[in-house]
Amino acid sequence: MSRSPRRLSFGPSEAEEPLNVLAVGCRSGRLARPAGMHRVDSKSDSPTFNPASEVAGLSDQQRREIQSQSRPSAALIHETIRAEGVSELERRWWAILISAFAPLGYTAGFLVVVLGRQQLFTENTLTPILPLLHHRDLATLLRVLRLWSLVLVANVVGTWAVASVLAHTEIFEPRIVDAFLELSHRTIEGSFASTFVRAVFAGWIIALMMWLLPALRGAGAHIIVAMTYLVALGEFSHIIADSVDCAFLIQSGKASLQDYVGTFFVPTLLGNVVGGTTLVALLNYGQVAAELEGGGAP
Repeated sequence: MSRSPRRLSFGPSEAEEPLNVLAVGCRSGRLARPAGMHRVDSKSDSPTFNPASEVAGLSDQQRREIQSQSRPSAALIHETIRAEGVSELERRWWAILISAFAPLGYTAGFLVVVLGRQQLFTENTLTPILPLLHHRDLATLLRVLRLWSLVLVANVVGTWAVASVLAHTEIFEPRIVDAFLELSHRTIEGSFASTFVRAVFAGWIIALMMWLLPALRGAGAHIIVAMTYLVALGEFSHIIADSVDCAFLIQSGKASLQDYVGTFFVPTLLGNVVGGTTLVALLNYGQVAAELEGGGAP
């Protein structure tokens, strides 16, 4: 009596549920389509991100097992971050302000903000830009500008609040306050051009960190610590973390508001935006645009 050929299994069970590939690596673990926005999830007959999907002679179970052992593709990472960007663009203004009132420092502050799903301006140079590059319409652009404005204002207000506490209370001993002042002077020592260049590197590193998080499931904390420590080690200019230092100088009478705006804030803001959007969002979008648009992805 003939027997049907038996397929080799790479895992313990063939009853495993199909993998939701768009949710792989997503920090929130869920993808939703907020009201008023375009759909992010693809149709059921759209190409999959599974690298085994085009390999002939494999069962569905084997394809799932291969997928579970494979690194996420660039397209999958892109779509995961884009889904998060869509979600961020749809948040209510008061929720954005509350979650963005989170002054931070290296590296524990970044751990709290990123893993705690709070808003950080340099993170938002990547996530909402991907929906904008995908749709390329005025409505999405206005939503991005709204998100940026709210997050930046709330982030900066939070840094000034912390700087005020440091400058006008006696929480720390005088020798520690003197050390703070010495470290803070670096925020206004450079020229406009040098501060801008340092800020480009900081924006690039932070946006790159956000790109890596979906790819390295379970290692998010290590990536955040490593990348933000690199920003601090290189003394790159970060619009939020360094705003605490510069605002502390002003409230201690060691710098002027003109120093804050002209020497620190403007070149750092421009550099962070250029580093995050141009060097990461645009380049990473470029490597998957043909695959997503030509392959029938959304």
